[in-house]
Amino acid sequence: MTVRVVTDSTADLPAHVVEELGISVVPLHIHVGEDTFQDGVTISTDGFYNLLTTGSILPKTSAPSSGMFIEIYEKLAQESDTIISIHISTKLSATYASALVAKDGVETPCRIELVDSLSASIGLGVLVVQAAEMARDGATIDEILDTTNAAIPRTQLFGVVDTLEYLQKGGRIGKASAFLGSMLNVKPIIGVRDGIVHPIERVRGREKALDRACELVAGYGSIRKLAVAHTTTEDEMELLASRLSQYFPTGDILRTRCGATLGTYLGPGALCIALIEETNNNG
Repeated sequence: MTVRVVTDSTADLPAHVVEELGISVVPLHIHVGEDTFQDGVTISTDGFYNLLTTGSILPKTSAPSSGMFIEIYEKLAQESDTIISIHISTKLSATYASALVAKDGVETPCRIELVDSLSASIGLGVLVVQAAEMARDGATIDEILDTTNAAIPRTQLFGVVDTLEYLQKGGRIGKASAFLGSMLNVKPIIGVRDGIVHPIERVRGREKALDRACELVAGYGSIRKLAVAHTTTEDEMELLASRLSQYFPTGDILRTRCGATLGTYLGPGALCIALIEETNNNG
């Protein structure tokens, strides 16, 4: 039976990819004042960014309940006896912890393997897509698990943010706090390393920051997966994808938009790149 793949909404996967690969997505919660939404379910991405940029209240996020995971796992256990559930870094969210509680609460016999991606957004997304493609092609749960765990250290996520304000207010700034108080028009390039946000470089001006991001991609050599994402500047993301086509087939570059959870911390004007480095022996 086909292995079922589960992730959470921070993977920022496009709806058509989720549908084509049969991925189950558990939404995180978005809190705006007294209102609570499910990421990508009860609030649209456009609606969220409108609230973020025009509202006076900074949104907050919280992990899905274990009950939400149990509901998904029980449903999938009717269709398959193996599930791999891949999630946002445990250092950034309690989502994995909720999934772990749920794993023990599933009554239908089913092998459930949990994976901490040590990443977020499209860094998580490319790992999930790789797993789902393997499941579609008939790989076993152990093959998918081994490949995913081996790919985590070779998965890179970084991007250019317009401001660190949202990361700081949301308490997710990690070691990138070193960039606070930057000079005017200095654009931070940040990344996720070992599951937390790290500073990479400070570059003067947005164009030079994007140039540097492309240089970083070039430095990784052979690439297995490549994805780009934006929060509010789709045209700019497409130009970035076009530039990156010299390193990876343009038709295979995953393009998407950061949803409400990651958008809460990245803010408007952010661009992200994620990749999985190829191994020398194609392993």
